[in-house]
Order: sequence, then structure tokens, then C-alpha cells
Amino acid sequence: MNYQNQTALITGASSGIGEAFARELASAGANLVLVARRIDRLEKLASEMEGTLGPKVTAIAMDLTNENAVAALASQLETLGIDIDILVNNAGFGTSGVFVGEDLNRVTNEINLNVNALVSLSRTFLPGMLKRKRGIIINVASTAAFQPVPTMAVYGATKAFVLSFTEALWAETLNSGVKVIALCPGATSTEFFEVAGSAGTGAKRESPLRVVTTVLTELAREKSRPSVVSGARNRVLSYLPRLVTRGFMSKLSMRAMKSD
Repeated sequence: MNYQNQTALITGASSGIGEAFARELASAGANLVLVARRIDRLEKLASEMEGTLGPKVTAIAMDLTNENAVAALASQLETLGIDIDILVNNAGFGTSGVFVGEDLNRVTNEINLNVNALVSLSRTFLPGMLKRKRGIIINVASTAAFQPVPTMAVYGATKAFVLSFTEALWAETLNSGVKVIALCPGATSTEFFEVAGSAGTGAKRESPLRVVTTVLTELAREKSRPSVVSGARNRVLSYLPRLVTRGFMSKLSMRAMKSD
């Protein structure tokens, strides 16, 4: 893939997988629009990359859980004269606990960010890509998308939505010049579990760089798949729900989460 002089919009860019996307795409010659809530981290990252890698970096502080955030972001980019060639929908968070004990406002924000913002951003920037007959949308899902996740029920459901939605867009955009793909990482060394209030699974955590490299390698293929799972162990486990009943898988997931 040639990323030279392309502009990538990366949400959740202040740390973890989002930051890794920023560094890798900048190294490949892309200009960046970095979006997250923490402007101090964004500006530090932008300054560092402009100094060492040379891309043009625009940092925008925005809370994408807000209903009007995507429209405001699109308006700001239009004013700046910035077209988006690559959209990385990475922003998201998880909550942990038995559903009836969770805070409704927090899980509503979880859905707003993981689902509503992702859909709105895709709908906002995909038409321009189709018109130009080139572009990339990377939606970060999760291995949680492949089975129910008791005690992280809302998070798992949002990622199942992201996976299904993205694979449908992949089919809708075939032969259009636009590539759409869902990235499904497993446990990764980020702030995710700290925010979720969960220790996570006992599985070894991948680095954000390895996760990002997985999807960029897939996109380099002439015909990339609609989704890719990062990590050999995760790929094997993602097939397990196809081999057992949904009831058994739900119980198995519950036991796994209780063992954390």
C-alpha cells in the first residue's frame, strides 16, 4: 500500500493501538488527523512525529461520545480543507461487571463511542472515498466479537456489531477502490483493562505495534479479507464458537471470565 501524502484520521490516537497506528502510518508517509479527548497527549505526539517523521499532523481534542461530535469534526476538517483518505475507527472502551450492576450512563456512553460514533464517522467519510475511488476504513473490533462475553456484555455486543457492520461494508464496497476491514485484536498491552476495571484474561498480551502490523500487512494484499484477527492463538480461539452450541459457548465464556 502507498500511504505517501494520504491523510489518515485516527480516533483514540492518544495511546495504545491508536498511537501505534499514528506512528506506523506517519512512517509510511501519511499525514495525520489525531482525535482523542486528551489534547496534551495528542499535541505531544504530534510534535514528536512532525519533528522526526515529517508528516503534517493535526491534533483535535474531541469527546466522540457526544451526539454532535462527528458533525463538528467534519465541519472543522472542511474548514481546514482536509480530505480523509484513511479512517481508523479505533476509539472505544469497555466496562466490566454483571450488567444489572453497571451504571446506565456509562454503558450508554460505551455504546455511543463504540458503535454510534464509528457508524457516523464511516458514513461521513466513506462517500468522499467512493467518489475519489480510493480509500481505507479500518474499524477496530475485538476477539470479543466472536462470542458472548458475560461480565463485559455490552462491550462484547458492541464489538460484535462492529465486526458485522464492517464485513457488510466490505461487501458493499468491493471493486470500488475502497478497502474496508475489521481488525480483531485479543488482549493487548494498552490502558483498556485499567479503564474497564478488569484484570483481563490470563492470555499473554500482544503489543499495539504487532496488532497494527497485522492489519497493515493484510491491507497490502491485492484483495484483503473483510476482517483479520491478530495473533495465532487468537485466530484459533475465534473459530471455537463455530464448533459448539451458543449456550455452551456462553457458559464457557462465563467460566473463563470468573477465573480471571
